[in-house]
Formats: sequence, C-alpha cells, structure tokens
Amino acid sequence: MTNTFLQLAPEYRDYVWGGSRLKPGTSPIAEAWVVYEEDHVAAGPYAGQTLAELSSRLGRDLLGEHVVKSTGTRFPLLIKLLDCAQWLSLQVHPDDEQAHRLEGPMFFGKTEAWHVLEAEPGARLIAGLKPGTSGEALAQAIRNGTIIDWVQYYTVTAGDSIFMRPGTIHALGPGLLIYEVQQTSDLTYRVWDWNRPQTGRRVLHIDKSLAVANPSATGDVRPGAPGPADGSQTLVACPYFTLTLIRAQAQPCPLDTHGVTFHALTVVEGQAEVEHGAEKMRLRRFETVLVPAAVGAYQLNPLGACRILRACVEPA
Repeated sequence: MTNTFLQLAPEYRDYVWGGSRLKPGTSPIAEAWVVYEEDHVAAGPYAGQTLAELSSRLGRDLLGEHVVKSTGTRFPLLIKLLDCAQWLSLQVHPDDEQAHRLEGPMFFGKTEAWHVLEAEPGARLIAGLKPGTSGEALAQAIRNGTIIDWVQYYTVTAGDSIFMRPGTIHALGPGLLIYEVQQTSDLTYRVWDWNRPQTGRRVLHIDKSLAVANPSATGDVRPGAPGPADGSQTLVACPYFTLTLIRAQAQPCPLDTHGVTFHALTVVEGQAEVEHGAEKMRLRRFETVLVPAAVGAYQLNPLGACRILRACVEPA
C-alpha cells in the first residue's frame, strides 16, 4: 500500500509572535508543521500512524532510493507555514557537524529556505550581518545584547525566496506569511529576543550561538519572478532539499518520483487534485499531501489557477 497518497494532520504551535491566518478561530497560531516526523496520517490505510513510524517501516518505498542512501530511514525534512505578527527572535542554526558536537550524534543541522507567501508593504526580515563585521565584534555584540545594531535588513515581497545556510543570524519580521522547508531539525539557538522576558519556553542560548554564528554568512535572497500560467520553476536546490514552484491553470501537470525521492506538495494558492490510477485527492489552500517514492508517475490537476510548492530530496 505504499503507492497511496498520504495526507498528514498538521501540528500547530502557539508562539508569542503568531498571527491569525493559519487556523481560523484560534489565535495566536505561529506555525503549522505540515510535514513533520510526529505528524499523524489523517486518513486511509495508515491513519493514526506517525510519519516517523512509516519512514522507519517502509524505508525506500516511502522515502526513495536516494534519500535512504543519504540519510537512512529517518524522514529528512521538516516543512512549516509561519504567520508572523511580530518579530521572531534573532536566531542561528548549527550545521551537521556542529549539531553532532553540541547536541549528540542523532541530531541534524538546520539548513533551510523560506518562500514568501504574503507580505505587507514594507515587511522586512534579517538575514546575516552588515558587511565587514568581524568575529570579535560579533562575539561582543552577542554577549552584551547589542547584536541588533549589526544585522542586515531586507525588504521582501510575495514570491521572494531566501536560502539560509547554517551559521547565518536571522529573523522574520511582522507582516509575513512564510513557507519554510528545512532539514528535519528544530535546533534553534536564540541570540536576542527583542527584550522579551526570558521564560522556560523562551531562553537565550548565548554560548551555543557563539559556537555556531558565522559573521560572514548571509541569506541568499532571490526575488520572485513572474512565470507562465502552466509550468515549474526551481526556487532552491541544495544537497538537503529541492524546492520547486509549480504553476497550473488549465492543463494537467504530469509528475514522477522515479522511485528516487518522495514529493511533498503544498497548495499555496487555489485548489488542486492529485491523481494516481484510481486514487484522487483534493487539496485546498495550505493543505499538503506526501507522495511516496513508490508512487512513481502521477498527475496534478488544477482546479482553476493554482500554485503548489513541491519539496523533495534529489541527487545533485
């Protein structure tokens, strides 16, 4: 049965900076974890099982040949939607080697990418430090709480994508609705939190931030570009994931895992249907389907104009 579509029940997080767009009637909701190891399958033959359980049991059939060779049978990605009503903390993530050293051998680093779904006029984010910032200046600013004076701001609009390497100090600002794909890791070291009081859930990680922050690391901000009504565009490609924007309006879009990788499809505008043999699944905005590698060839049918983000792990 590994050639069946998997729809996961999102896990919601209610952090202080969240808004009201992800779960109507419930606020604040900061994040929807739409593809996550501990998400449960919502329906079908695997209903109630977690993605972690299925990844371990089904291996290549779910994950794909390339994924299992690269990272074993642990599901390799975490995909979130973020509704930013306030500034997120200024933070930094480790790479794989740093994660192993600081947290243990079972931890992955956190390479990530953002795609801007909505942006209020003038919405900004932070992605790196001002050019020429020295390691000594960075360390002093982290220790004395003046790091905000050294950061690099970017104004972004809907359709922009940002690739964020480990070691880059960064933060999302208010007025942004973001799709985020990352390694299956939530290792986040808070550098500064806008003078919010520290609590058990929100503490600063000064020593670990100092251990992983890179003063020369910056986010790769890629402005969005208009594309054809029907077609696909690679937004980010790295060893850990490939993120593709699919636009569809009238024509069915044939897709294929080739048994190499799973596909995680998230509808970010409009509605669509995925079809494989006799199986069909309808997706509304912000809904996600996981297509196991064993599915192979399948079809995406637009129900009017729509945009879909596809995340997978492809060979270089």
